[in-house]
Amino acid sequence: MQLEHATLTIDDRGVATLQISNGTSLNILNTPTVVELTRALRALARDERVRALVVRGSGDKAFIGGADIYELAKLNPETAVDFITRLGGLCEAIRDFPVPTIARLAGWCMGGGLEFAAACDIRIGTTASHFAMPEVRIGIPSVIHANLLPRLIGEGNTRWLLLTGAAIDADKALRWGFLNEVVEPDAIDAAIAHTVSEILECGPRGVRAQKALLRAWEDPNIERGLKESIAMFGASYETSEPQDYMQHFFDRKKKK
Repeated sequence: MQLEHATLTIDDRGVATLQISNGTSLNILNTPTVVELTRALRALARDERVRALVVRGSGDKAFIGGADIYELAKLNPETAVDFITRLGGLCEAIRDFPVPTIARLAGWCMGGGLEFAAACDIRIGTTASHFAMPEVRIGIPSVIHANLLPRLIGEGNTRWLLLTGAAIDADKALRWGFLNEVVEPDAIDAAIAHTVSEILECGPRGVRAQKALLRAWEDPNIERGLKESIAMFGASYETSEPQDYMQHFFDRKKKK
């Protein structure tokens, strides 16, 4: 499959690797990248050769550094709904994927990138990884698949993460239950290879059946929350607060 903003490979064992490589230093999610990744995941989901999927960023500076703030700054209530619906579609594509998905979380994982990781089955980070949901710091709420976080890290930790916008390190992410494993930066690929090998020891039909059951066991309120959060994201652009706070972010960045 030829991609412009990512690379996709499938080895002879049926292990697929999807790597975001859109030329941004933090693998930022802009609309072209989101659209292409969603289409790639939906197409790959129909390939019965695939037994596991690893998703990763390009390099080790970041898995995904969030949505494109320059694009966010130009949104209005209507285009904001379109933007977040597309991003939600990407997270749903990985959440719906029929075989185990493993997120390789090297470096920073923020905002929409953290939501994408939350929609994966297994998350492996390094001692250099950091995690944040900084949306409130630029005047917008964390929405869509942020509503997966309470069942992963608990209600109290979710409230702290979303209401402060502050970052946590890998050790805390592991203790909270977001990460399944933390290793040294140079050991992350070996850790992922080990997890993949464990999956490949299992019956492929059995794994697909188990994955479908896990999806069916999820709280139905998640779907309602997704719809409500999309509307709330659009409503957040009814005042100038997002643009004001994003401009403050741009001004601080220029001074550095």
